[in-house]
Amino acid sequence: MRTVLSLNAKWAFTKQADSIPSAIDNKWNFVNLPHSWNAIDGQDGDNDYFRGTGYYAKTITKTELPTADRYYLEIRGANSSADVYLNGEKLAHHDGGYSTWRVDLTDKLQLQNLLVIAVDNSANDRVYPQMADFTFYGGLYRNVNLICVNESHFDLDYYGGPGIMVTPEIAGKDALVKVDTFVTNGKMGQTVRYTVYDKEENVIASVETADTHAELKIENVHLWHGRKDPYLYCCEAELVENGEVIDAVCTRFGCRTFKIDPDNGFILNGEEYPLRGVSRHQDRWGVGNALLPEHHEEDIELICEVGATTIRLAHYQHDQYFYDLCDEKGLVIWAEIPYISKHMPTGRKNTISQMKELIVQNYNHPSIVVWGLSNEIGIGGSDEDLLENHRILNDMCHEMDKTRLTTIAAVSMCKMDDPYLQIPDVVSYNHYFGWYGGETDMNGPWFDKFHKLHPTIPIGCSEYGCEALNWHTSDPRQGDYTEEYQAYYHEELIKQFFTRKYMWATHVWNMFDFGADARNEGGENGQNHKGLVTMDRKYKKDAFYAYKAWLSDDPFVHLCGKRYINRVEDVTKVTVYSNLPEVELFANGVSLGKKAAADHFFYFDVPNKGLTNLVAVAGQCRDESVINKVETFDESYRLVEKGAILNWFDIEAPEGYLSLNDKMGDVLSTVRGKLIFAGLMAKMMGGKGGDGKMEAMGFELSADMMTMMNGFTVLRLFTLMGGMMDVKFTKEQLLDLNAQLNKIKKPKK
Repeated sequence: MRTVLSLNAKWAFTKQADSIPSAIDNKWNFVNLPHSWNAIDGQDGDNDYFRGTGYYAKTITKTELPTADRYYLEIRGANSSADVYLNGEKLAHHDGGYSTWRVDLTDKLQLQNLLVIAVDNSANDRVYPQMADFTFYGGLYRNVNLICVNESHFDLDYYGGPGIMVTPEIAGKDALVKVDTFVTNGKMGQTVRYTVYDKEENVIASVETADTHAELKIENVHLWHGRKDPYLYCCEAELVENGEVIDAVCTRFGCRTFKIDPDNGFILNGEEYPLRGVSRHQDRWGVGNALLPEHHEEDIELICEVGATTIRLAHYQHDQYFYDLCDEKGLVIWAEIPYISKHMPTGRKNTISQMKELIVQNYNHPSIVVWGLSNEIGIGGSDEDLLENHRILNDMCHEMDKTRLTTIAAVSMCKMDDPYLQIPDVVSYNHYFGWYGGETDMNGPWFDKFHKLHPTIPIGCSEYGCEALNWHTSDPRQGDYTEEYQAYYHEELIKQFFTRKYMWATHVWNMFDFGADARNEGGENGQNHKGLVTMDRKYKKDAFYAYKAWLSDDPFVHLCGKRYINRVEDVTKVTVYSNLPEVELFANGVSLGKKAAADHFFYFDVPNKGLTNLVAVAGQCRDESVINKVETFDESYRLVEKGAILNWFDIEAPEGYLSLNDKMGDVLSTVRGKLIFAGLMAKMMGGKGGDGKMEAMGFELSADMMTMMNGFTVLRLFTLMGGMMDVKFTKEQLLDLNAQLNKIKKPKK
């Protein structure tokens, strides 16, 4: 019988070796797996984390292993390329940092063995990802096992798969379960015994045959119905020789139907089932991506608490354990490969191998409904090589899996008529109107326009969000990184997206803050802070509760602004979120009245005198907070950008006149403003091409893109675009520009 032996304990590790070691010496440190060498430097900013080769070594004594005919090394995640050496001989190479792969060690095993795995996360032009807004943590960051099997065994060689594929088909009240198994070194006379168990482990159906394909019937099938009823069956396949079971595999599966309708969204088992949820990265503070089971469990519980029905597992294959948890909890999943941001003509082979691994390894998960082909890959437009790559992936997905659909995540600047939008079955867009320029109210109308233009293409929003840290204000503005602006932003987006039933799925970017070592912004370098929850999972930002109010059935009430205590104004706005119909707010024991809100967002004007204890009551639920009157603004609440040439509060802004703190759209609506920026904009955008088109970062500066950019303040646009275009402005230049703007009256609204 098969034995799985964990090899996680006590690996010698070094980044100092320059060749494959023949012995473990004093250059090595000992680590347990999972392990990443970028757990610290991949989260502290400046984009200077170590990217290179790390060596893991372990001695293996054959006599201490379980008795078996074949020994397979199983590596569940080595980022991003790796080579396996046994006693100095190279046995295997693998490209792709997020999937399971295996190496047959049997024929090279000696009595004493030195196993070395060289893992490399350095930059190259063939393995995805190479450009993206997250840290590419290096290391053996998932489990490593030794699988010991009989000469005849269920397959361990084909793209890291489980050796069993289960395809349920619903027929009325019953289900026909088609099971395919894959046997290596099978012999005459061997049979496969197939058994289906229900959730209580009762035998539902069983058959024994010499065939590697079987069909079993489940009468009165219990459907897998998302969060409402995530019912799972189990299918076991046993390889039998002379009446003895010599190998066995099992997999859970769910029976369900789904379709995605361009007008009515996601439909599960014939019922409309809105997909409203979040995206997730697999890392956390101080750990990198070397997560333990309890980390995955905490993540799924938080996602369930917020009330999500779907998760986009970005931007790569996640741990099998997390897919298992999604099956158990009933989350509907978008699974994708890291074909992201920058198309590499030399990377096509890698997109194909990573997609094959994703499908083969995850075919049996009922939670997965779409395979993601790419993310923001069309940021520079879609040339023929990119289109062909997508067609190959799309056709391959449909050939390998006839039960699921394909999708892409397109970026804002991708035109609605781009040909690559016609390739997958469904489409989603990453939009940040209201954060990276534009206004929050642009989001819903944009999707209405797409839906009208392409009425047969299901459309969703694969990313939207804005960053928030522990900064606070009573006057939230785009780009201020305050918790208050993030809450306002998500209130607006919730009202727009959740009332448009045609949107097949919406995914907040992101559920958790995550490591992005290239980022130096928001006052805490090395992270993307768009999460609804902090990277250490210890604080749920106010926006978390805005979603809980709309999506969760568990009664609650939440007072916003608990970290915003000291306030200047005499009357301050206090926001309360609840999924109950009515909220009453008390200030120092005195009721400020009851309010009803169909949108679950309750706003109160609260007198701000001295120290005020606030209590919000909704039904049997209550929440408390404190505010305190101060005479001057508490500067600890205000972001001061590290390394910034200018902060917005350092800028002269005479009342009634323009400044760097005004939006580009307002500045360019004046004649003098247009004249001032005529030369500057040409410099920032790279000038005009021979065809007269304005371009930036490789994409055409379209009317839609200009509209989005008009929502930036001048200062923020210069800061962001200056970094993207490597156009630097000195403090003196910016102050001179501000002085010019100070002479122009603001346009009348």
